[in-house]
Amino acid sequence: MSKVEDFLTEAEEQEIIDAIRKAENRTSGEIRIHIEHGTDADAFERAMEVFHYLKMDNTKLQNAVLIYVAVAAKTFVIYGDRGINDVVPTGFWDSTKDIMQSHFKAQRFKQGLIEGVLKAGAQLEKHFPWLHGDVNELPNDISKG
Repeated sequence: MSKVEDFLTEAEEQEIIDAIRKAENRTSGEIRIHIEHGTDADAFERAMEVFHYLKMDNTKLQNAVLIYVAVAAKTFVIYGDRGINDVVPTGFWDSTKDIMQSHFKAQRFKQGLIEGVLKAGAQLEKHFPWLHGDVNELPNDISKG
């Protein structure tokens, strides 16, 4: 599978968006997913570019998390801003990536993304609980490149 359009169905995308809403409902943190064909750059470097392009580095508490997927390259990156990276347990992002990767290897892309979103959301809730007056700073949709 190398086309972004074929990676997820509309229904699967909606389930993932619902998971993002659920995860963000209890936190001031922000979670986004970006899917694109691929990149000539290093995947981590590209994830940082997308993070900036989506203005995820502008959140008040620096608590945004991007899940970047390069379909053709069969790779993904979980990129957390400084606020969340400073407080998650050592190895947290690696363990999240391992869970997602096991689903991806079995072609269960939707489930892998949902589990990654919910696991990130649990840490965001723990360290950045929703407080009265918190606003959703970023859209919950899946961006595509």
